[in-house]
Amino acid sequence: MNAVSTIATRIAHIRKRLDALAVEAGRPPGSVALLPVSKTFGEAAVREALAAGMTRFGENKAQDIRDRAAALADTPAQWVMIGHLQTNKARDIARHASEIQSLDRPDLAMALERRLQAEDRGLDALVQVKTSNEPGKSGLDPAELEDFLRFVARETPRLRVRGLMTLAVNDTDPRAVRACFRRLRELRDAMQEKAIPGIRLERLSMGMSGDYALAVAEGSTEVRIGSAIFGDRSYNPM
Repeated sequence: MNAVSTIATRIAHIRKRLDALAVEAGRPPGSVALLPVSKTFGEAAVREALAAGMTRFGENKAQDIRDRAAALADTPAQWVMIGHLQTNKARDIARHASEIQSLDRPDLAMALERRLQAEDRGLDALVQVKTSNEPGKSGLDPAELEDFLRFVARETPRLRVRGLMTLAVNDTDPRAVRACFRRLRELRDAMQEKAIPGIRLERLSMGMSGDYALAVAEGSTEVRIGSAIFGDRSYNPM
């Protein structure tokens, strides 16, 4: 990465690249959204990204969303939960997040629903699906997706399902990575044919700094980019 490049120039570069990749995939420029992943990066970096026109930021931990919401309350920043969420952290997400992209089980959906009722809020959600066999990755079993979508539609009206999310396998073979993204798109297409009332699946959040080109080729509508925007992680977030 160029040492003199700024967050703004990196964002501009990635946006230009996303537009080119979308066109290559037969879609219009602007059809792939960019979600900066601000986890571990300091407040100054987030403010620089805000100045460059970004407003939504992905975070992996509920407590970081809570802390950042307070520290950056003077800005239009919106916080997106992208990491695995324990049910006892549902309150922070219901109170401070604009979206969760890691909804993956009924007990979490119910915990969020109760907290959202208490906050008198609704919350956009993407269902995280496990498309690889890696034991360390979270996500719903693809075989359980239809039943889970029907459960959410029936039992948790304050959760607005807008699409699906996945993490690709950590593999140097691009065919294996691309297969994960293709699997999510195929699942989305199959679920759309079910036409479950209250469930909208127009969004596919897939692709990160190292594999977003493959994700866009397979239909991603949003990529989650951290280090390619903010630089190397310091693991000293605030």
